[in-house]
Amino acid sequence: MDEAAETAAGTAVLEISPFDRHCGLRLLEAGEERVLAEVPVRPHLLQPTGVVHGGVYATIGEAIASLGSNHAAHPRGAVALGMTNSTSFVRPIGAGTIHAEATRLHLGSTSAVWDVRMSDDAGRLCAVSRVTLALRQV
Repeated sequence: MDEAAETAAGTAVLEISPFDRHCGLRLLEAGEERVLAEVPVRPHLLQPTGVVHGGVYATIGEAIASLGSNHAAHPRGAVALGMTNSTSFVRPIGAGTIHAEATRLHLGSTSAVWDVRMSDDAGRLCAVSRVTLALRQV
């Protein structure tokens, strides 16, 4: 097996990526049906208007849905790769912490679907992502 395939099949798929760490993603719980994470709001995550950039929410959704899917796919010799990410923005956050909970809705032989709910420190819903992932053999 070449080095790239080893990396794809290795434990790296069960961790957050350097990009996710750059965004400040902190993993609280990770399993094949549920993932909890949080992201502290920092200046580089804000739009010029002072609220969290929509891409941050999409990133969080993709990251933790992928991680949860990889927990299920890895034992099968597969990896999860994002296919679609639809994120709806409900309420802005300008300070504090983004709290995220991903819940798996479907796990098949070739795909997985997750809902990710993101809330502010007061527990108010701020964004929702529906993420579909392809499960591919390595």
